[in-house]
Amino acid sequence: MQALYDVPAPAKLNLFLHITGRRADGYHLIQSVFMLVDWCDTLHFERRADGVISREDLGAALPDEDLTVRAARALQSATGCTQGAHLSVLKSIPAQAGMGGGSSDAATTLLALNRLWGLGLRRSALEVIGLQLGADIPFFLRGHNAWVAGIGETITPLEKAQQLPQARFAIVKPAAGLETKAIFSSPSLKRDSDSATILGFAAEHFDFGRNDLQPVAQALCPEVTQAIEWLGGHGLQARMTGSGSAVFAQMSRDMDLSDAPKGWQVKACENLMIHPLAGWASDEN
Repeated sequence: MQALYDVPAPAKLNLFLHITGRRADGYHLIQSVFMLVDWCDTLHFERRADGVISREDLGAALPDEDLTVRAARALQSATGCTQGAHLSVLKSIPAQAGMGGGSSDAATTLLALNRLWGLGLRRSALEVIGLQLGADIPFFLRGHNAWVAGIGETITPLEKAQQLPQARFAIVKPAAGLETKAIFSSPSLKRDSDSATILGFAAEHFDFGRNDLQPVAQALCPEVTQAIEWLGGHGLQARMTGSGSAVFAQMSRDMDLSDAPKGWQVKACENLMIHPLAGWASDEN
């Protein structure tokens, strides 16, 4: 039986997240920089000849119809593929953290099954499938740290002078999580930030901007404030990532973060310059 083992799905951090407006259909317009980090889920894929998509949870239990299963079925449907697969998923990235774990798992599933099933789809075709499942999935398929705008569909890789320097980050996910819908539906959410530029970001990198969702998140989830203050007690300037409860700060390599409150997940991570599966789909016609 053909198989792919130990396939990574890295998390992302939003270095900043500004809400610049809201469309008539309710979707929010954002500006952000998505950065890959080496906090990864691990997936295994085994080909099935019977067309069935099955999944085994090696760690935390996932919903029956999680994004890996939905991505696999969407790829089957889009291509008419009659092959199936057994997926094994070892979750490490926290849920409701704003780190894109589910979207990253889905992107890795599309890349892996495109290879395992011998479909030969280009990256652009995988992005069309992925976008139907989640707005962040195309970013993980592109495989590069990027400036993200619009409703998340405009993805501009950070290249040359704009590329991020190598750095180390403390990421803290308190026990409580946050639902994205609760934040974006809040009447107190700031939705009128001024438009920023990539050049403005490149001049400051990790110190640029803010997360416009953070004040609402702190009101909904006091542990977000506690995590920010805990990192502040270590001399770090922290902010929230995405629309979840995780916060992060740039850190030195010798910093000790072993005194975290019970139930919190704390990890020292390096940023990634490129997705580990970036070569798994072609951009060529």
